[in-house]
Amino acid sequence: MHDLEYLRLLQAAVDQSFDAVVITTAELDRPGPEIVYANPAFLAMTGYELDELLGNSPRLFQGEGTNRQMLDRLRETLAAGERFSARTVNYRKDGSAYDVEWSISPVRGESGDITHFVSVQRDITEETREHERRQMLVYALDASSDSVVITDRENRILDVNRAFEDHTGYSRAEVRGKNPSVLQSGMHDRSFYQRLWDTLQRGEVFRDTFIDKRKNGQLIHMEETITPVRDDHGELTGYVSVGKDITDRVHTENELKRLATTDMLTGLINRMHFEKLLDHEHERVQRYGHPASLIMIDIDHFKQINDDCGHPCGDAVLTRFARLVGEHVRTTDSFARWGGEEFMLITPDTDEAAAMVLAEKLRELVRSSEFPEVGRVTASFGVAALSAELSPEDSVHRVDQRLYTAKRLGRDRVVGPEQPDS
Repeated sequence: MHDLEYLRLLQAAVDQSFDAVVITTAELDRPGPEIVYANPAFLAMTGYELDELLGNSPRLFQGEGTNRQMLDRLRETLAAGERFSARTVNYRKDGSAYDVEWSISPVRGESGDITHFVSVQRDITEETREHERRQMLVYALDASSDSVVITDRENRILDVNRAFEDHTGYSRAEVRGKNPSVLQSGMHDRSFYQRLWDTLQRGEVFRDTFIDKRKNGQLIHMEETITPVRDDHGELTGYVSVGKDITDRVHTENELKRLATTDMLTGLINRMHFEKLLDHEHERVQRYGHPASLIMIDIDHFKQINDDCGHPCGDAVLTRFARLVGEHVRTTDSFARWGGEEFMLITPDTDEAAAMVLAEKLRELVRSSEFPEVGRVTASFGVAALSAELSPEDSVHRVDQRLYTAKRLGRDRVVGPEQPDS
């Protein structure tokens, strides 16, 4: 290829380049280098015609937003005969600013001296704006007190916000690329997650409370909303989960529930909650015909205990009694403080005969146990089946009558259906 043909090819390549190209003389001192060539892409980027640029300095494109420190580094680098790359703000003919990324290289002649500078530039305004928008989104997400998790369509974590880090103890770097299942606590069964995925696969939003596990093993309650994300063509691209830490609220609600259902002295179920459990068990007896029994217990001579050693001593006896009996009933049984020194026990799937056996064992247990405050204590027991034909209130009345009979007959005994109620 002849030199002329080569030059024409080079000219055509530069003219048709998508990148903006401008060539200047090598003069760095004032008035500075002069533009000797600009390709069509450069003209389109700046809004100038070629004849408006030829002979002018590139300072024509500078303005108040141009980085002056960067220009000083540019001059020092070019004076040293080295290549320089940077980003800055330049200005078009109409005065509008644009972000530009440029690379300026010295061109040397046959003698080795620098004769020109060639600058290849690219308008990165949209790229910069997109970066700023993304950065603003990151700032906004990090400013949120709600936890945010962004995953791809394979459910791999792409990003999380600062609240997520605070709530879970995991850093962004630790969870990127991982599945959110890293937070699973084992507190949800498979049907919970199946319902989650069935909802998302239908393109719907899933809302529920998750019990997750922090990095340190502690449980955390998160009220979460998971939304499928689709692109402009309707194709699924991923999911966004927004979660609110409601752990303190759940603990408060649980504590209020505990206070509402618990006897403060003994820690047993209180009477109000016991009556609800009794109604539930009565419905079960009526519906399925399963047996269930009631055992009512009264500490003998409790008034005398209070009179002799005082109410704190009596409270200690009640607490010891509740713990002693509570440790010897089944987890399926419901043991409650009925009021004063009276206690009540529901025994599901237990007929009267079996309940009589249990009551007798408990009576012997109490009689043989030591109560540090008073020595020995005895108790009287009434036993009655929870009848489908009677209301819960009538069943309670029946077992109360049998307890009364046990006390009338001398206390420290169990009275069931074989003894007269009066």
